[in-house]
Amino acid sequence: MQVASHVGWGRKVPVRYLLAREDEDGVERFWGKAAGVEGLFVDPVPPRREIITLLGCRPDGPLKDALFSDDVSAQRPGEVCVEVWDDERPVQWWTLLDAVVIARQPHPGDATRYDIVLGAGVQHEESFLQLPAAPRFELFAGTTAAAGGAGECLAVDGLFKQRPAPAPVALELVGCEPAEPLLAVLRRPRAWERDWAHLLVLDRHGAVMASHVVGLAIAGARPSVLGGALVDITLANGGDDRPLPAIRPVWDQWYQGPPTEPNLWAPYDAAGRLEWIGLTTRAFRLPAPKPDRSGGRHHLDGRFVTDIPGLHCAVAEALLGPGHYFGREWNAFKDCLGGGFGVAPPFTLIWHDSEVARRALAEEIDGPTSDISYFEDIVQLLRRCGATVVLQ
Repeated sequence: MQVASHVGWGRKVPVRYLLAREDEDGVERFWGKAAGVEGLFVDPVPPRREIITLLGCRPDGPLKDALFSDDVSAQRPGEVCVEVWDDERPVQWWTLLDAVVIARQPHPGDATRYDIVLGAGVQHEESFLQLPAAPRFELFAGTTAAAGGAGECLAVDGLFKQRPAPAPVALELVGCEPAEPLLAVLRRPRAWERDWAHLLVLDRHGAVMASHVVGLAIAGARPSVLGGALVDITLANGGDDRPLPAIRPVWDQWYQGPPTEPNLWAPYDAAGRLEWIGLTTRAFRLPAPKPDRSGGRHHLDGRFVTDIPGLHCAVAEALLGPGHYFGREWNAFKDCLGGGFGVAPPFTLIWHDSEVARRALAEEIDGPTSDISYFEDIVQLLRRCGATVVLQ
């Protein structure tokens, strides 16, 4: 599908969104265009509160502090992560969100352990219902950015059960001009209610700045509030992983077009910077990158590298310029250093104000090496891959 051939329509309002879908041959086809979308930015629906009991627990760290505090406001360990181990390694991860200590009592038969009753929302990536033959339960507690060891327990009651998927959240296409494939859906909506399409988000120049998967189940259609022959279409399932309302300013900035100045990501917090990196991956719709460049000297402005997303924003700008992608975490960064993203070692990276990142990331250990900080891990990875890193 040629995006440029669908971005105009002779109306006073611009085309902001395109709807597209791959056919049976894998060819992307145009399905419609729209002036606006309501419901693209949504806060996630929090999981319902449940009662979870940590059986035979030896608490430590934040969980121990919350358990024995006389201050009711302190009896909230924050997020509690339950790691389920087999004989060698963790195989399941469960997060108890906004955990609150409800009660504690000695564990029967072992006065050194406690049964701890928590109220929490349960978050998990998959439905882990099958436990290892002899599971071991390790606990971590605190905020996502600063979780610490919280002890271990013998079992967890109330955790391992099937939970219903959250109800989908609708999304409305406002001022939509449907093409024939979408008209076919409107004529026979039940035939398409299990299918999906891509909502392409355009910047002010008509280039794709983001892509989002939406369901084609139609919850309603009516003449558009924008008038003319346009329609407003409500999709029953607006898709998962929609951007949060708090990071809307990042999208507003990218709507003006890909950034051409450095450090425009710097004013945002870690979540905003991570979204910034997500928008740099728009390159999947651009022409294939030119052959990798090697050699030369690249200067990294380290003044604003205060978190992991900021590090990757700064490295990408140093190597490729504003608005480009070069990884968002350790493994993706390693893949980029292997070539195919525009720059490949050997090269020299001069990291100015490197002490900012060294201090800010001193407690961050998200790479594979558990005994050094993320900053040191990234520097070592660069050098192992053939880059010369000069820390200033």
